[in-house]
Amino acid sequence: MEEDTDFRIRFSSLCFINDHVGFHGTIKSSPSDFIVIEIDEQGELVNKASDKPVYNVSKVLLEPNSLAKKAKLDLQILSFEETSNQEVSTLAGSSSDDHNFVPCSEKEDTVRDRTSKGEEENVDVLGLLLDEKTNELLNQFACDIKEKWDSQTELIGPSPEFSLGRILDKNQRATLHSAIRQKFPFLITVGKNNEIVVRPNLEYKELCHLVSEEEAFEFFKYLDAKKENSKFTFKPDTNKEHRKAVHHFVNKKFGNLVETKSFPELNYSADSPSVVITVRFRVKAHKHWKRSLHECQGRKDIYTAFTLRKENLEMFEAVGFLAVKLGVIPSDFSYAGLKDKKAITYQAMVVRKVTPERLKNIEKEVEKKRMNVFNIRSVEDSLRLGQLKGNHFDIVIRNLKNQINDSANLRERILEAIENVKNKGFVNYYGPQRFGMGRKVHTDQIGLALLKSETVKAVKLFFTPEDLDDPVNRAKKYFLQTEDAKGTLSLMPEFKVRERALLESLHRFGVTEEGCIQAWFSFPHSMRIFYLHAYSSKIWNEAVSYRLATYGSRVVEGDLVCLDEDVDNEQLPSSKVHLVTEEEESANTYAIHQVVLPVLGYNIQYPKNKLGQWYQEVLSRDGLQTCKFKIPTLKLNVPGCYRKILKRPCNLSYQLMEDHGTDVKKEGSHIDEATLSLLISFDLDASCYATVCLREIMKHDF
Repeated sequence: MEEDTDFRIRFSSLCFINDHVGFHGTIKSSPSDFIVIEIDEQGELVNKASDKPVYNVSKVLLEPNSLAKKAKLDLQILSFEETSNQEVSTLAGSSSDDHNFVPCSEKEDTVRDRTSKGEEENVDVLGLLLDEKTNELLNQFACDIKEKWDSQTELIGPSPEFSLGRILDKNQRATLHSAIRQKFPFLITVGKNNEIVVRPNLEYKELCHLVSEEEAFEFFKYLDAKKENSKFTFKPDTNKEHRKAVHHFVNKKFGNLVETKSFPELNYSADSPSVVITVRFRVKAHKHWKRSLHECQGRKDIYTAFTLRKENLEMFEAVGFLAVKLGVIPSDFSYAGLKDKKAITYQAMVVRKVTPERLKNIEKEVEKKRMNVFNIRSVEDSLRLGQLKGNHFDIVIRNLKNQINDSANLRERILEAIENVKNKGFVNYYGPQRFGMGRKVHTDQIGLALLKSETVKAVKLFFTPEDLDDPVNRAKKYFLQTEDAKGTLSLMPEFKVRERALLESLHRFGVTEEGCIQAWFSFPHSMRIFYLHAYSSKIWNEAVSYRLATYGSRVVEGDLVCLDEDVDNEQLPSSKVHLVTEEEESANTYAIHQVVLPVLGYNIQYPKNKLGQWYQEVLSRDGLQTCKFKIPTLKLNVPGCYRKILKRPCNLSYQLMEDHGTDVKKEGSHIDEATLSLLISFDLDASCYATVCLREIMKHDF
């Protein structure tokens, strides 16, 4: 295959932020040298089961529609498998079975009315649903948590949990979730496989550090009630900094559900300028709750979650193979993110319309394809892209040596490079795998064609062959020469699931504009939008290079900065993005690690400096000056987002090794340094690339 010159130029022109010399080495010598493990939203590695202790009160499944029915209950520890599938239902969130659930039946409204009137009536409600012993144990669990918090005793080890057992009736579960959270706002309820587990609400404890416990108690009851057009008001406050802290807490934790505003107290006086913070639900949130409830009521789909381990396999190919074996289509699978091909990767997945038993039945067949499926269990809904905290990497870099004409000590170079990136970070480029490394046609080119509604061109780009004489590329070449979808289908190998799906649609609908639109729907939404994101990612890479070349590490007027350091990569709302003023530039108010750049979409703002003009020129260059980043015909919308230009690796550790695996001696070693290997481990936020981090460390393009 000819060298991918455009690709080489594109990535060799990227910037570095550190000034160390770096070193040479080889990554991905084998898939086992590059291990990627997804970190879920709770911060757990997906290749391991939860080991939190859970106090289980019942293994008996309560039958539906028997509120007063009592069950004999035994205190025991939940098994390893049962703790592996958990959906947290925060007080501002939902029950385990209905995401953003809002009770709407008369019976449930009565429960809410009664639980909001006082603790005694809450006890009666819980008494209807729980037997006496369970009720006592629940109260004791709540008292224990409260006493430890009141005594300033920190909870040591994993957070304690109390299980109410499995309850089959959805309405009973919803009522229990609500009743417990109304009575004990300092607790949260968790749903998993029809079971309800109770935990301490750490957000409640955090709020108690800012406001009185009475206010925290009532605030979380307000959140759980979800009464439309209702408001909650904190006590008057004269301290502006304290009010800012309360605003920050509420918006950080619950900003997608509520909004906060400050108003002068009714009895306002100039001598004592008290201000009150008022909280109210966002209108969109209520619409989403109602829609979700309706969808949940009408949905009968089965969802099975599992962890996928794959080795040296493209993710879309893995999904296609699983789809064939399970008799579903690729769009029935959902996942939080894409993973490398030449690696061993672990990621969470959910498949629709497949039972856990059915998935377990194909375990042996899957192993033949260098895949494993495990942690198999039922869940209530699919995954969405970005629904992860990040990824953990264990990487071996082999054949370490100095840069050309560098005679310094290799170990010192390695130590210097790692410490620099650990402290200063790396330029947060999208990695080459985002664009189809080494291919003639990159994914961003297909994305650009789709954005311009050139669906036929996009199909032909997809089928552009590489300079290889193998069955796949011969089939692609035949299609471009003949547009004979049926004939190409007979040539395309069975394992090329994406190509075959597209060809089957083209055979059915024709290689016309309309036919190609229908053909793209043979791909799941996450795959279709991937190509659009690839184009946006390419432009972002070019933008950050231009930004650093133009302004360096200075934060200048017109830059966009992130006001919330805790927001994950690409999860930054527009309300947390600030335009730097001339005064702020002069005062050095912000640091380079706070600077963000927009990833193209219909709902972003551009920098108000040379960068803003640069974006407009690039869009004009690519024929997108009037693009709205919405493609109704393909049901694709790209709102855009903001991405920090610099990121740091977390939990970084490393070890120098000889190739056969023994530690290199620190002192007096005369070993040939060319035989050294580096084992390096670190965590990165979602949508950050390990190869980009390594590029900064090594000062070496792969």
